[in-house]
Amino acid sequence: MKTCSFFKTVTALLLVISFNSYSVAADALSIQGNSTADSSSELAQQLEQLKSQVLQLNRELFILEEDLLFPASTQVAFFVSVDTGKFFAIDSVEVKINDKDVAGFLYTKRQREALEQGGIQKLYLGNLKIGQYQLTAIFTGIDPEGRMVKRAAEYQFEKDDEALMIELKVMDNTKTYRSQVVVEEWIL
Repeated sequence: MKTCSFFKTVTALLLVISFNSYSVAADALSIQGNSTADSSSELAQQLEQLKSQVLQLNRELFILEEDLLFPASTQVAFFVSVDTGKFFAIDSVEVKINDKDVAGFLYTKRQREALEQGGIQKLYLGNLKIGQYQLTAIFTGIDPEGRMVKRAAEYQFEKDDEALMIELKVMDNTKTYRSQVVVEEWIL
């Protein structure tokens, strides 16, 4: 977290420097007593350039922060999607790795509808060492009769030195008139 505060401090300093530059330029113009349209438009142009440079630097710092906090060699991400949602209206999800809680989410009606319309939610982004792991995903929701039901899936996976992305997909099964949780690893 020291890294995060470092980046925030650097960004704040850059903003202060950019606004101080604007202030110094404005003072120089007032000292000269030269407030012509050309000099003020030039100042505005310089300010816009400075703002765009600060924004670009902020983007680069964000990418660097992501790379430092979640390097590809240890990165793991879990995503949630819903196939149709006729037999199961998702209410919450809980994810465990090796029986340790790592993520959970409680859905609003609007979020549930977004998933049912094809949205994908990034549920978790974290780091894991190379090795074997067991993922447990427990979904709580409501069936067509209004009863609270749970659907769960367990998945064994091996973390290697590449980034790992896993999708937890709640799918309707028309043969059984129930939903099921399908786990898919994304190949990058």
